[in-house]
Amino acid sequence: MSPGDSRLQPEPAQPRPDRPRRAGPGRRAPRALWPLVASLLMLSGCATQWQGGEQGLPRLVVQNKALTPDNGGREARVEDLQAGDILLSAGSGLNAVSIRVSTLSPVSHAALYLGEGRVIDAVGSGVREVPLDVFVDEASAVVAFRHPGMRPDHLPALTAFAQDQVGQPYNLTGIVLQAPFTLERRLCELPVLPGPVRDFCLRGIALIQLGVGPSDRFFCSQLVLEAYRRAGLPLTDADPRLATPVDLLHMREGDVPSVRTHQALRYVGHLKLPDETGPGRDADSVQAMSGQ
Repeated sequence: MSPGDSRLQPEPAQPRPDRPRRAGPGRRAPRALWPLVASLLMLSGCATQWQGGEQGLPRLVVQNKALTPDNGGREARVEDLQAGDILLSAGSGLNAVSIRVSTLSPVSHAALYLGEGRVIDAVGSGVREVPLDVFVDEASAVVAFRHPGMRPDHLPALTAFAQDQVGQPYNLTGIVLQAPFTLERRLCELPVLPGPVRDFCLRGIALIQLGVGPSDRFFCSQLVLEAYRRAGLPLTDADPRLATPVDLLHMREGDVPSVRTHQALRYVGHLKLPDETGPGRDADSVQAMSGQ
């Protein structure tokens, strides 16, 4: 055959069709992370609120997770307390730590101060009355708050109701129902969610999760809210069974409450400083509060 014979010429290579490119692990990663991101948002739910700022400009305020005010706080003594004050405390026991972890809170317990060194609170063994020094000794930190609208004529009803509960069993069922509700409520406390929407959401989930009807047994924060309601000075219209000690903490002045409140609580002072400085607190601030 001659060199020009076409049978000896190699045929031009045909382009290979492109194979579909498989999505590697890197392409699937964002979709796989969506549930994790959603879970983190739920767990870190932190209520926000628009408030008036300087020069009339609104500013976004985030719930304050710290127990100590921004100004460092102050040390309170027994003579600084008034009947009707609300005491919030942090414990170091297993139950107290689990409450603080599940509610992302620096406090785990709430109590009522009735004056004359008397405290009424609800613990696992039931509602009890204890001396103030015993209550303080049991905790690693204790802080007092006051309702600015508390008058002497409110105290008889508040005191009578609280004392009538002494010896009553603890609301263990309410605590058990609080466990799933504590996680579900994070959906209502996502950042930038308007306050009325957050309040409606919390009440709706509580209605489904906690049921309806009054309870004749109380856990700590439920007892405090019910006592104020019986005194004609309700802190909120929300069901007391949905509240935890951290809900009472966020009812303080300058903070963002999770549920709609009628009156912000005023900070009185620390009856006992935390054992450790912790995040956002240094040794100087602790010494300043203790007067050292």
